[in-house]
Amino acid sequence: MLITRRAVPLAFAGMAAIASGVARAQTYPARSVRVIVAFAPGGVTDTFARLTAQKLSENLGKQFYVDNLVGATGNIGTAQAAKAAPDGYTVYFAFSSYVVNPTLFDKIPYDPDKDFDAVTLAVTSTTVLTVNPTVPAMTVKELVEVIKANPGKYSYSSAGAGTQSHLAGEQFRLSVGLDLVHVPYNGGGPAILAVVGNHTPIGFSSPAASLPQIRQGSVRALAITSKHRSDILPDVPTMAEAGYPSIEGDSWVGVLVPHGTPRDIIDLLQREIAKIIAEPAMKARLAELGYDLVGSTPEEFDARIKSEIVSWGKVIRAANIKPE
Repeated sequence: MLITRRAVPLAFAGMAAIASGVARAQTYPARSVRVIVAFAPGGVTDTFARLTAQKLSENLGKQFYVDNLVGATGNIGTAQAAKAAPDGYTVYFAFSSYVVNPTLFDKIPYDPDKDFDAVTLAVTSTTVLTVNPTVPAMTVKELVEVIKANPGKYSYSSAGAGTQSHLAGEQFRLSVGLDLVHVPYNGGGPAILAVVGNHTPIGFSSPAASLPQIRQGSVRALAITSKHRSDILPDVPTMAEAGYPSIEGDSWVGVLVPHGTPRDIIDLLQREIAKIIAEPAMKARLAELGYDLVGSTPEEFDARIKSEIVSWGKVIRAANIKPE
């Protein structure tokens, strides 16, 4: 093989870059790391971020501290994370509203295509289609028949306009062509209680909100919106299994960093977070919160972000959903 004079310095430059990346990964973090959460303390994103930040602090030897920057359905905190230096010392724990807001709002203060690099899709949470036990339907197909036989009579609850439960409900309504009324509530708890009380006979909700009522028999779970069955509700079929493959989608928490963050730091964070969520105690705690574990690669998460911005954008425009 012929080696030119020009190739020699290029080879050394490549080796130097690799060595620099290894050295940086070995010394990172050298100081505290800010973990931005765009939602209030105590919510699902914040709870997961705090559990993970504590473990990252223990495993990497420097403090990962959570900074809650609340407002505008996550847009304020996301914008602050986008403006941070791309040095690994700002990490953003994003909720799935990240892929909804670009269409839900006329304008957002960040560019999801240019301002962030993906680290990992950490955990997902399905949406559960539930009905009050008085509804004469044991399957999704039977529910569709009941609704079509009684146009305008049935309503469904969600955790609020633009939430994952609302989007799932509208995806269901639009794809099947149902005359079904949406009733938004202020959170998943009030939404599932509306199904229990038969104020809205149908509900779309998270497992965290609906699991106690499902176990008690005060609501009936007909299907979930994930691609695969959930570890939390193993006996509940997916929408695809129920005969409606076009109805699909999860809420999730994923990790992003400002665009331009060194790849070796991204890879280190991805490995550490995947390891943390696989720990038995952490798996058990996340199951209590209604999460299924993922721990994807950066490339897988980036592809999912791009795909979901398009798919949820279609639902939002078709249903003319506006932020509250």
